[in-house]
Amino acid sequence: MKAWLNMPDSFKSLKEVFDKEPRLKGLKNIINAYSVVADFHIIFPEFNKMVVPVKVEKKRLFLTVENSIWRNELKFKEKEIIEKINNHFKIEIIKWIKFIS
Repeated sequence: MKAWLNMPDSFKSLKEVFDKEPRLKGLKNIINAYSVVADFHIIFPEFNKMVVPVKVEKKRLFLTVENSIWRNELKFKEKEIIEKINNHFKIEIIKWIKFIS
């Protein structure tokens, strides 16, 4: 291991700072929301051609869906999709999904 990787005990990792500093909560939420959009097709590669993640706002994920048939299918699986996203990030980031066609 390289010497520069060994941090003194007084230093905190970025994760520790984001988790424990209340003033950074808003920034952490923005980063988490961006991560959901960025990682959506990693979590759901099967949706690559028919779903486009748009944004996350107030724990609501906005998804553009290719057509109404897929929108209805995904609406049926909404709880499953939310659970899979939250499990991927190990925190509750998403509570609802808004499907747009």
